[in-house]
Amino acid sequence: MDEGAHKPGLRARQVAAKLLAAVVEQQTSLDGLMDPEHGHPHLRQLAPRDQALVKAILITALRYRGTIAQELSERLDRPLPGNATTLNHHLHVAAAQIRFLDVPDSAAVDLAVTAAEADPRTRRFKGVVNALLRRLTRELAGAEVTTVPATDCPFWLFDRLVATYGKERATAIAEAHRRPAPIDLTVKSDPQGWADRLGGAVVAANTVRLDAQTQGSIASLEGFDAGEWWVQDASASLPVRLFGDLSGKTAADLCAAPGGKSAQLVSSGARVTACEASKSRARRLASNIARLKLDAEVLTGPFAETLEDRQFEAVLLDAPCSSTGTLRRHPDVGYTKTADDITRLAEVQRRLLDQATNHVAPGGTLVFSNCSIDREEGEDLIAAFLAEHAAFTRKPITRSEVPGFENAVTVEGDLRTTPDMLSEIGGVDGFFAARLVKAA
Repeated sequence: MDEGAHKPGLRARQVAAKLLAAVVEQQTSLDGLMDPEHGHPHLRQLAPRDQALVKAILITALRYRGTIAQELSERLDRPLPGNATTLNHHLHVAAAQIRFLDVPDSAAVDLAVTAAEADPRTRRFKGVVNALLRRLTRELAGAEVTTVPATDCPFWLFDRLVATYGKERATAIAEAHRRPAPIDLTVKSDPQGWADRLGGAVVAANTVRLDAQTQGSIASLEGFDAGEWWVQDASASLPVRLFGDLSGKTAADLCAAPGGKSAQLVSSGARVTACEASKSRARRLASNIARLKLDAEVLTGPFAETLEDRQFEAVLLDAPCSSTGTLRRHPDVGYTKTADDITRLAEVQRRLLDQATNHVAPGGTLVFSNCSIDREEGEDLIAAFLAEHAAFTRKPITRSEVPGFENAVTVEGDLRTTPDMLSEIGGVDGFFAARLVKAA
């Protein structure tokens, strides 16, 4: 057996390279690969500490994928063979540690060389790996990133951002994608009190943003077991606020898992029915609602079937989308989605929106939202919907309704946040929301 096979940390690096390949070659979701119950079996065999290291390596390697590729290429005497994909994954895993993570450079280099030697596909390149990474360590370890933001934004996505927002704004969004996202909590009550207790700050209504240095797991923080708060980006908390006063009203959350918006609806005084098509996600939804000690009806299955002919005064459709607004948290999205996926998902959203109209009571309000920053899944979709549904009109959102997010209100009266907004306090996820009212 190879004498390096049992080196501490080697297996974690090998798994990281394997999962990086799954993301960029097979377009596999990182969340799916990292799932504690159903994720990649090699990852689940690792100790929790090594699993956390793998996740940190992967997020970093994807967040700075273009920069890492450029910095490695500039230090090669000759290009690597075009089919050296496995070798590239090992190099990116090591470079992510050397450039951006708190891992000893010598360990990152040594383990990369050992991993290359252990793999028959890369064994003959172990000398190249050693020389290249040592040069990277000498010249760049700890240095600031000098590449332009577009370097780390997949070409297809940056082109669409430029087309929608212009080059300057697209560049600002790409730069925001490089920065890790803070953790936001939506609290049931007393946001300032919870900010004081958890060492955070109130950033919007009932949103508390944790300090970047907050230690320990989310579940270990005060208030988790008592169900006093849940994790939810500040921008993701906005759509529910667009309903206004919900006291005593009936409300349906049509694509409800994991349950943050359902919890908001309940906390706002509504009588809530939460629908989720996926059985596993519905179980997670029910578990989260139970932890929060809230009361909501949870239905499992497509809402068009489970709701039958029921109608509600408030209907929220937070639709499945490309998630291009969440690259700060999920940098794999740029590599697991394509422009074709955006078109396909926009068609899914439109179908769900058409179905949702059947469950809005006369005079009721329908809020459509998603975490995409692409017009095809937002402004264009709503314009087409309104052109074909005479019974619905847009109720424009006013700046006073969303304090702190006034600049997110569009000229049409929709809501559009992008990751470059509120950069002085850590930014926000990209979100779109439109408020539609059904004729009485």
